[in-house]
Amino acid sequence: MVRRGKWAAVCAAAVLVLVGCGQRQSQYGPDFATAGDLPEGLGADGTTITVGDPHAPVTVHLYEDPRCPYCEEFETTGGGPKLQEAMLQRSVRTEYTLASFLDGRVGGTGSKKAVNALRAALEEGKFVEYHELLYDNQPDESVDGYTDAYLLELAGRVKGLRGPEFDAAVRSMKYRSFVTASQEAYVTSGGAQDPQGPGTPTAVINDKRIPAEYNALLLKSETFAQLLRDIHDSPGEWQDTKLSPT
Repeated sequence: MVRRGKWAAVCAAAVLVLVGCGQRQSQYGPDFATAGDLPEGLGADGTTITVGDPHAPVTVHLYEDPRCPYCEEFETTGGGPKLQEAMLQRSVRTEYTLASFLDGRVGGTGSKKAVNALRAALEEGKFVEYHELLYDNQPDESVDGYTDAYLLELAGRVKGLRGPEFDAAVRSMKYRSFVTASQEAYVTSGGAQDPQGPGTPTAVINDKRIPAEYNALLLKSETFAQLLRDIHDSPGEWQDTKLSPT
């Protein structure tokens, strides 16, 4: 009962400043040196992009739209950098489902173009670096700034990414079918509770979704890091936890 109470407190009181445990030695092999060293690939479902040690004990599944400003906040100043640290230490692997619903909501094609470009970067083994760069340089949501020219300009900052195949894939929307299927996977993931999709960013950790009521913790760097450490240390108790606020 004490642990159940702590889980609820960690999730509900996202405003708390929690003291981290610092670096810990990986049990699963030497740490990856840089983000560019992280393994990445396309899952068997054809839409999920996987990053990190496939044997990591904690899996974080993220639902993101490249134009979403809250996703940008998560990736730059929220839990995203801590998530990457955990991936480098082999304690966590991350799965991404890339949505593009904001094009329909605010107009334009930037989300679809960015998702297509991210899929093209995956083909070159550069998804992690390019994904990070897109959020570091995200245009205002209302501007629809992810144009072909801008996506290619940013790609030029990732060593080894630009080339005839990548450039052609961006300009021709080569992975249009992936963009559509990925958006459909996002919508389906919402189930009956969220028939248009769960919202972005949404995190599912070891198959347990963090409810929207607690989504603020994704934007609290140390709180999210503490949650990952606790789940790593007590995975069974995480599975048994009731996160509903009612």
